Amino acid sequence: MPANQEAKVTFIKKSNMTSVYLFDWGDTLMVDFPGVPGKMCDWEVLEAVDGAAQTLAQLCKSSRVYIATNAAQSNEEEIKRAFERVGLARYIDGYFCKANLGLSKSDAGFYEAIISRLNLAPDQVTPNQVTMVGDSLDKDITPALRAGLNARWFNPTGKPAECELAQIQHLSELCESVTR
Repeated sequence: MPANQEAKVTFIKKSNMTSVYLFDWGDTLMVDFPGVPGKMCDWEVLEAVDGAAQTLAQLCKSSRVYIATNAAQSNEEEIKRAFERVGLARYIDGYFCKANLGLSKSDAGFYEAIISRLNLAPDQVTPNQVTMVGDSLDKDITPALRAGLNARWFNPTGKPAECELAQIQHLSELCESVTR
């Protein structure tokens, strides 16, 4: 078996152990229109990323699903309102952002703070049971891996990676690894 196939099999096994998914917000679950000013919840037009509703509907059957965003201008209620507007809020168990954590993704303790909050629930969660899904290597994937989480780079355009990473080009690929 070639090395790249072996790595994929190993990651799929880890994905089956995922009990919590953390998703980035902009350009991972909802389209971020860079030229539009103001908070996303107040934008005239909001759009979910292709496949977001179907993927979240499937994942929430067996895992908890949260948003882990670097959005500095929006608080938890405003983020939730944006998700409600595109019909995704019903799949989301909670929202982690700078306003409720006091940390941004660039802070070393961002993901550790999320794990700590998740462990307030009755069932304990270890970092290797959590998978971060995001479109930014620098803001989503690398920090999550440093914190001991699993990570999937959402790379819909197929940009080349500087190193071997678990990546998806469509959100539905997350469901494929869960059903195997």
